[in-house]
Amino acid sequence: MKQKLLTAAQVAFTAALLYWVYHDPVARGKMKEALVRSYTEGTYWWLGAGILAYFVVEAAAAIRWQVLLRVQGINLGNMRVGGLFLIGMFYNQFMPGGTGGDIIKSYLLLKETPDNKPGALLAVVFDRVIGLTALIVITGVLIYLRYDWLAKTPETRGLLYVLFIVLGSAVLALFTSFLVSGFNLLHKLPLRIPGRDKLIEVSAAYHLYARHWKATSVAFIMSSIAHLGTFVTFLCVAYALNVHVPIVNFFAIMPIERTISSLPISFGGAGFREKVLGLLLGQLAGVEKELATLIGSLGFLTILICSLPGGLVYFFYKPSGVAGHVRLRQMREEVAIAEHDFSER
Repeated sequence: MKQKLLTAAQVAFTAALLYWVYHDPVARGKMKEALVRSYTEGTYWWLGAGILAYFVVEAAAAIRWQVLLRVQGINLGNMRVGGLFLIGMFYNQFMPGGTGGDIIKSYLLLKETPDNKPGALLAVVFDRVIGLTALIVITGVLIYLRYDWLAKTPETRGLLYVLFIVLGSAVLALFTSFLVSGFNLLHKLPLRIPGRDKLIEVSAAYHLYARHWKATSVAFIMSSIAHLGTFVTFLCVAYALNVHVPIVNFFAIMPIERTISSLPISFGGAGFREKVLGLLLGQLAGVEKELATLIGSLGFLTILICSLPGGLVYFFYKPSGVAGHVRLRQMREEVAIAEHDFSER
């Protein structure tokens, strides 16, 4: 019931945000004019380039996961691993919360590797960790290069502080798990501490993947390509709408948008994404609010289009030892049990 209420609140908040963004008929008219102008001036082909860029994102992320799985001795074949990855991509985009894809991916991988459940769990959790680490590094470099520009107005400076708080919390969590792992403090963690099982997973992943630094380095490079490819996707959408912002400036804005829109407040970051881009592109690059809003929506639509194949794959996917499809609640329960059993061992 708690999960249902949270989901309902998230959907309702998303609807309110979208109404706030699109309720003005004048703004909608300007967006329509921008789309027509993109078609008549022949710049719409950049949307196709954006789709290709996001396919590169998916390919890099899939390679990253394959590398991490092989460290665990899990060799399912490229087709099956690719299928699991696409399913995770689909549910991460189309389910409230942003982590539904990880639950489904973990569940299906556990069914595929019943004799190596710890390896399956560690591969999924470290996939998130290495992706987050790459984002933090890229963000740090871009903020260093463009901090004065990003902090030019009080509003943009406020968004920058939100970024620091969110990513700072992530860095603190990673550092804490690193200390727990490095000083072998796992057995001293209180049994009732929130997130204990996940912390133990992350710490165990450090121990394992630190010994496989070559694979970890490849995974980090693939993560960096994936993040930068996402930035390129939105940049292509901007070009399709005849919005030209210097690449470094545009890329410096993207980590702020990506971080804030990833907060599990609205469905897929809808509404937040448009408002953040409207504020940043408007105040820093002089882009019309309606065009900035459209960049956010079309960029997200591009990602949704590229994630759709995962739904088709899930429909036909037949995991080992599973008869038919299973409810998400049951998947959550089984994954939680597997995580708890792993932490106890």
